[in-house]
Amino acid sequence: MLSKEDNQLLCQIGPGTPMGDVFRRYWNPVLLSEDLPGADSDPVRVRILGEDLVAFRNSDGAVGLLAEGCLHRGVSLALGRVEGNGIRCLYHGWKFAATGQLLETPNTPDVRIRERLKARAYPTREAGGLVWAYMGPAEHEPPMPAWSFMNVATANLKVVRLDSGSNYMQLVEGGADSSHVGILHTNFARPGWITGEFRANEEEDNPAALATNDMAPTLDIEDTEFGFHYAAVRALPDEGGQARKNIRIVPLVMPSTRIIPSPAMQFVVFEVPIDDHNTRTISVAHRTDGGHFETGKRYDEMRGRDNPALLDQKTFVYLGNWDNRFGQDRKAMAEDWSGIRGVVMEDLAMSMSPGPIVDRSAEHLVAADAAVVRARRQLLDSVRLLQAGQSPIGVKADLSRVAACDETTPAATPWKALAPGHHARVAR
Repeated sequence: MLSKEDNQLLCQIGPGTPMGDVFRRYWNPVLLSEDLPGADSDPVRVRILGEDLVAFRNSDGAVGLLAEGCLHRGVSLALGRVEGNGIRCLYHGWKFAATGQLLETPNTPDVRIRERLKARAYPTREAGGLVWAYMGPAEHEPPMPAWSFMNVATANLKVVRLDSGSNYMQLVEGGADSSHVGILHTNFARPGWITGEFRANEEEDNPAALATNDMAPTLDIEDTEFGFHYAAVRALPDEGGQARKNIRIVPLVMPSTRIIPSPAMQFVVFEVPIDDHNTRTISVAHRTDGGHFETGKRYDEMRGRDNPALLDQKTFVYLGNWDNRFGQDRKAMAEDWSGIRGVVMEDLAMSMSPGPIVDRSAEHLVAADAAVVRARRQLLDSVRLLQAGQSPIGVKADLSRVAACDETTPAATPWKALAPGHHARVAR
């Protein structure tokens, strides 16, 4: 249970809000590189952290991220011309560089206008098939995070995005909740459930596939440099007289990222706030060995991303709501656990069903929610650290060896031995 005041503190991320200040101290992915396919390609409207921006790729291939409204009369630059290493407003021709520098003002010869004015612009970088932005104070800009997927060939990455209508924290909490995997995602996690038997799902690239029918895993949590990680330990039958267990380690990386494992894959999922009521989910999938994997029809089917009734195939906006019952087919539930096709679509229905911001003061938590509580706490702790003049948790953490894990091991195996690249956080 969370007080109404802390719930508000947790969920509000616009300019000038305490949690908004926390998010602005990190590099966050805001677009896919393919959203800006080439030099002088069409500009893209971007709403991130409650700010309306325009992204464009200039003639040299660099990405600019500027306030959307032209400094002159507020007209949207997203309607403008991208040319000559800048973006030009259609209304009166004012032209801006990727740095925000005002280059030309055709309707006034006064050079002092160009010297005095500069559009709000944010630093950008490209890595791992993504466009990243830093939106905080220049003097506190951290190094770019060195995610391990940035060392994987782009051709061997599956990078996707999806915009949905709930606060970012409802999606983060879904990623911190291991117990829902074996229940909400029953069709993938527990094939055979309809007849009361368990058959292990053989799809090694399916993050909802479980090695056991244990729906109440034991959680162990440790604070780390990057945030925290938890181990969900599930019981398994003995094999050859040897006691066994399945261990799923999930890192929760500040401010709002998780890594989900499958036996062969890593799924890095960024929940980037669009505003208080909407979230951009960006996912980067790759094999643990960095090799090629099949990303065709089956990949989208498992997630439900191939359903045009629930996902606009051009804008990647989630279309589920109470009017269409989030795509739920009640008649199909005789043989289908949720009646909602696809792991991602099941998760989104659960996140959005309470409304865009859930009232956490009315909840009743249990032991299985321990990682959800820790996710909230580290964000609220980061607000208080920032207010005390310190850096939020994990701003400069080394992410190069941070990974999730799904392993079946002898019962005596310590779970931390499966995460050698994760370093415990030293008390401040």
